[in-house]
Amino acid sequence: MAGKISPSMMCADFRRLEDQVRELEQAGVEYLHWDIMDGRFVPNFTLGPDLMNCVRELTAIPFDLHLMMERPEDHLHLFDIRPGDIVSVHQESTTHLQRTLQAIRERGAKAAVALNPATPVYTVEHVLDDIDVLLIMTVNPGFAGQKLVPATLKKLSNVKTYLAAQGYPDIEIEVDGNVSWENAVRMREAGADIFVAGTSSIFRKGENIQELTKQFRDCIA
Repeated sequence: MAGKISPSMMCADFRRLEDQVRELEQAGVEYLHWDIMDGRFVPNFTLGPDLMNCVRELTAIPFDLHLMMERPEDHLHLFDIRPGDIVSVHQESTTHLQRTLQAIRERGAKAAVALNPATPVYTVEHVLDDIDVLLIMTVNPGFAGQKLVPATLKKLSNVKTYLAAQGYPDIEIEVDGNVSWENAVRMREAGADIFVAGTSSIFRKGENIQELTKQFRDCIA
């Protein structure tokens, strides 16, 4: 199965947001990735439900919500979560991880756990029945444009092996952080299935999104 593309909307040009959403539609991307940051779990504030609701009116592309916030279970009701969406919460962000994942699935979405670079994969051992996607951060979350943490490539390979050994080979692996064309090839080889694409791949200033997406897809075929 070919890799899937989830463009990082925090990297879009908000002055041309509607046009860029149309271009992403024409490029055939599988998801739109939304980084929701609360300024506490990560040192930044980004995006929010009002902006997402506006984009919902523009497209039928499923959303990929990455909730970088403390106690995400308290905020699920703010988002128009729909069947086919992915909703990721950080293993490190809640003391009630299984309950939160269950609440996401009850809304019809795919439940995902995100792991920071230093968080080992075995911390999700007891919720593997409750997740559809495992999101591996290859940078420390909070800001776009960071350099890849080199050890995370080995972590990706280990995650693929771990999931198969635990009897969960169908859990998709998503990767987020400096997903350049070059890094995407290595990430794909390591086992990644879904790629969060930002300024290092498809949102390059002054370049054609559809053409960049086509070239990026070749890297993850």
